[in-house]
This record gives sequence, structure tokens and C-alpha cells, in this order.
Amino acid sequence: MTDGRKGGITRGAAVALVALLFLGNALNYVDRQVLALLKPTLEAEFGWTDADYAHLGSSFQIAAAGTLLFVGWFVDRLGVRIAYAVAVTVWSAAGMAHALAQTVQQFVTARIVLAAGESVSTPAGLKAAATYLPVRQRNFAIGLINTAPNIGAILTPLLIPPFALAFGWKAAFVVTGALGFLWLAGWWFGTRGLQPVGNVPERARVPWGELLSDRRTWTVIGAKFCTDAVWWFVLFWMPDFFNRQFGLSQGQLGWPIAIIFTLAALGALTSGGLYPILLARGMSVNAARKTSMLFYALVVLAMPLSLQTGNPWLAAVLIGLGLFAHQGFSTNVFGMTADIVPATRVASVIALGAIAGNLSGTGIIEFAGWSLTNGLGYVPMFAICGSAYLVALAFIHLMLPKLQLSAGE
Repeated sequence: MTDGRKGGITRGAAVALVALLFLGNALNYVDRQVLALLKPTLEAEFGWTDADYAHLGSSFQIAAAGTLLFVGWFVDRLGVRIAYAVAVTVWSAAGMAHALAQTVQQFVTARIVLAAGESVSTPAGLKAAATYLPVRQRNFAIGLINTAPNIGAILTPLLIPPFALAFGWKAAFVVTGALGFLWLAGWWFGTRGLQPVGNVPERARVPWGELLSDRRTWTVIGAKFCTDAVWWFVLFWMPDFFNRQFGLSQGQLGWPIAIIFTLAALGALTSGGLYPILLARGMSVNAARKTSMLFYALVVLAMPLSLQTGNPWLAAVLIGLGLFAHQGFSTNVFGMTADIVPATRVASVIALGAIAGNLSGTGIIEFAGWSLTNGLGYVPMFAICGSAYLVALAFIHLMLPKLQLSAGE
């Protein structure tokens, strides 16, 4: 599947790889968003409180964070092809198992297993891009792959609520889970014969001592800790926000949520192009990357304004601009990681960053449940969202005043 040159890959092979990674990442977010969209139905059927719902979300985040301690090792040691296949099998089965749950504890169990499988997706996707794609193709591919969660998050609210109303909430979990097994066949047969770029090994020992003493590792961890909380807050609480703030029913929630994630998808797509444009204009790697991040950090300041409007559609656009900025910033963090971290360590570093992001996501999900229960509403969470990216960029610059490509790239 190479073109005969060292580190080469045919256009068809690259397109197939990116398409499979895109679809896998999209399905990942379809499965995790179903619960939030069915909250009104499940809340009425099982008598959940805001605290119960928050605990469901935090159990997912904690389970994902715990699993991610081993994900980098799992992907780097087994190779991305096998690791991703195992992960999709686990999370698809867990998604379908939600249909069997009858109590909060049973839903928690299903969420924990789902989280364990889904935590592999992002480190595996970044590892595949760093291993099989040359630098000139990598940044655009990462931006496209990072768009996938938004596509899943756009289609899911448009399709799942009416599907659940027609066929029941159990059928929604079964069907979305089963999609993963269809993807699995495409992945297994579509990635046969891929060869790493240059001399990068598909499997490698993870030098944890070196990794944890490297400022580049902690830069990624800190950036993800600051910003991922925003993504998890929006993904988990926005259906409730529109239900509570604007009185929208389950059947009406789809379009505002779709608007939010459409703008998020545009953020991911444009971020894949902005960085190389700045490079082409003569900026250094350091200046181009950080200028891109600054742009998105400023755009996200529009997000808290959604609390000031009585129009759900305007609120959706403002929150969508926040996720536009989040995805743009996040794609730049992923691209930065693939550029500055050796390819043999990318999955491990991304996994550590994801642990930090899941922990901060757990915090904001639980904080939202507490805030709503105690009458503070959504104001504190939106204030956190507005400031998170400027804090993250300041941390990146403090840790790495000058970004440089990893040796051997």
C-alpha cells in the first residue's frame, strides 16, 4: 500500500485510512451522546435526579480516565490496527447493553464498560496518523478526524430522539451499538498492508520515565486539562440546558444541538487549514501554532453570552461558536503533539492528556449537578468555559516558549 518511496503512501490508502478513522471517531460520539438525548425519557421512567444524572456522567469520565492509564501502552505495544479493533468491539457491545439496564447501578456499569472501550479512539487515531501519514498530510488529516465527533453529534440528536419516540429507548441503544460491528469489518479488511512512514515502528516499548520527565508531555496534559472540561460539559449538559432554560421537549432538542455541533465541525475543519496557511506566509512553527490557538481562544469568549438571550436559536449559535473554538484549539493541540512528540510516544502522550481531560470533565459535570441543585444555575460553568482556552494557551507558552518539530520527523 506504499508508493515505493521511503515513507510513501498511496492517495487511495491514505483516503481509506482517514475515512475509517473518521467513521470510528464519529461512532464513538454517537454511542456516548445517546444517553444525554434520552435524559427526559429515562428521567421520567426511572425517577432520576440531577445528581443521579451527574453521577452517570462522572462515572463515565472516571472510568475513561482510569482506562487511559493503560491505553497508551495498549496501543503503542499492540499496534493501532489490533488495539482499535478490540476497543470498538468492547464499546459497541457495551452500548447495546444499555438496553438491558433497569437501575441506575446497571446504567453505571454499562457506562463504565463503554468508557473503557471508547477511551482508545483518540489515542489510536492520532497514533495512526503519526505512524502512517507523512507530515505534509498529517495536520489536515488530524483536523478531518477531529471533525468526526461533531458529525456524530450532529446526526445523533436529529435521528435518535424521533427514533426513540417511534421504537422506544431500548431500540436506540441497540441500533447505535450495532453500527460499531459494521465499522469493524471495514477496519479489519481496509487497513491490511499499511506500512509506517520512514522507520517508525508500529509497536514500541513505552519509556515511562523519559515520557513523564519531558516538558512536552506535561504541556499536552495541562492543555487538555484546561479545555476538555468545556467539551464534556456541552456534550453532557446541553440537552438539559435547552430543556431547562427554554422549555424545549425531547422532540425539539435535536436542532439546537445539531447547530452547536455543526459549528464545532467547522472549527475542526478550518483549524486543519489555518496552521499550514500561516506557515506558508512565513511564520515559524511556534508562531503559526500559537497564533492559531489564540484565534480560537478569543472566539470562545462568545459562549457565555448564551445565558443573556431568551432565544434558543441564538443561544445555540453562541454555544456553537464556543465549540467551534474548542475544536479549533483542540485540533491544534493534537497537531502540536504529533509534531513535537516522537511518533512512538504519541498514543501514550495523547492518552495522558485525555486522562487529564476526563478528570476535568468529571469535575465540571459534578459541579454542574451541584450548581443546579443549589440554585446557582449554569452561570459558573459558562464562566469556566469562557476563560479556559486563554489559560491553556498561557500554560503552553510558559511550558514551551518555542515549539519545535520532534527529532526524526
